[in-house]
Amino acid sequence: MTSLPTSARLTVRSPGEVKLPDGRSVEFAHLDVAATAPCLDLVADAVADLLPWYGSVHRGAGALSERCTREYEQARETVAEFLGCDEHDSVVFTRNTTDALNLLAHVLPAGTTVVTFDAEHHANLLPWRAPLRIGAPRSPRAAVDALDAVLAGLTGPVLVAVTAASNVTGEVWPVAELARVAHRHGARIAVDAAQLAPHAPAAMAALGADYVALSGHKLYAPFGAGVLAGRADWLDAAPPYLAGGGATAAVSAGFDVRWHTGPARHEAGTPNLLGAVALAAACRALRGADLTAEHHLVDRLRRGLAALPHVTELRLFGADADRVGIVSFAVLGTDPDRLGTALGRDHGIGVRVGLFCAHPLTRRLLREATARLDPAATPPGSAVRASVGIGTRPEHVDRLLSCLVAL
Repeated sequence: MTSLPTSARLTVRSPGEVKLPDGRSVEFAHLDVAATAPCLDLVADAVADLLPWYGSVHRGAGALSERCTREYEQARETVAEFLGCDEHDSVVFTRNTTDALNLLAHVLPAGTTVVTFDAEHHANLLPWRAPLRIGAPRSPRAAVDALDAVLAGLTGPVLVAVTAASNVTGEVWPVAELARVAHRHGARIAVDAAQLAPHAPAAMAALGADYVALSGHKLYAPFGAGVLAGRADWLDAAPPYLAGGGATAAVSAGFDVRWHTGPARHEAGTPNLLGAVALAAACRALRGADLTAEHHLVDRLRRGLAALPHVTELRLFGADADRVGIVSFAVLGTDPDRLGTALGRDHGIGVRVGLFCAHPLTRRLLREATARLDPAATPPGSAVRASVGIGTRPEHVDRLLSCLVAL
């Protein structure tokens, strides 16, 4: 494989300058990367190169189909390499992380107990049937101890489902330690790596994961693809996620069906070729990339927020916990929705305002953050989240901080 670019060489597609109501133009400050990351130039180029050859995957004999089938399966191999999969793993292309985790919920053996935490994104809270939910822990050590205690009382097949990095606080979870506990009790572990993979290595062996789910649109490849990667046995034993062409090995005149094994079993219909190729291009670009600049930007943002008297950061663990490029905060005395609108309209800054599809956790952290500032105050109904990534510049962070002071 050729040498891969560092973050200094990685560039993203940007709208450039945006016009403000006062007539000025400013460079748009995209501080909502955690929701949907911009498209890497390398990713856009990979898609553009393939478009003249766009054709049917797995279902043709012409030059277009041959090229597209090859590109699609090479994309699967690239993603497998990015995640460190082995010969016992399958890589199934999905729409996004939510779709991937719903697929995993579909293939669980009968009687499987799912254990997760209240701190999860809805994608990892809602697909499971009657899960055991552990209260959001106050530290990485508490998370490990709580899981150990819960698993000690369980029998039968068990799946632990946990985030690798919180989409609310940016805090990195102790996935490797949780995996060791899960495996000691005979359980498997599924990791939501949607927020970790754009910022840090997400290899399955290092995480100790049996399954990993992620989204292309958070990985600088916003073309509608995601991935569920992991142990093939449950995937091959379950009925197809979707019934239709592509998943079938044979259908008799009496409509008896023999289904494929392997990824094709759960990829019925015409696949998202461009999404898969885009995701693979992003994986190639990010593998080995130097992303230390993001850590400096997050530190800069957190120091600036800490200096503001009516602003407090949302966090579950301690202030020094490892984190990715996400910082959420509460602002007392200011309507969060109005603040977000003003930042976008008047200052060319894009942030996220809301509960971030993690309502139980965000509401709890808003109550706690408000109590730290003013125990008598009513918590705001939503938080503000700023997230950085490739393409974020120090000026973008400084502009946000200056606007918060002024507003």
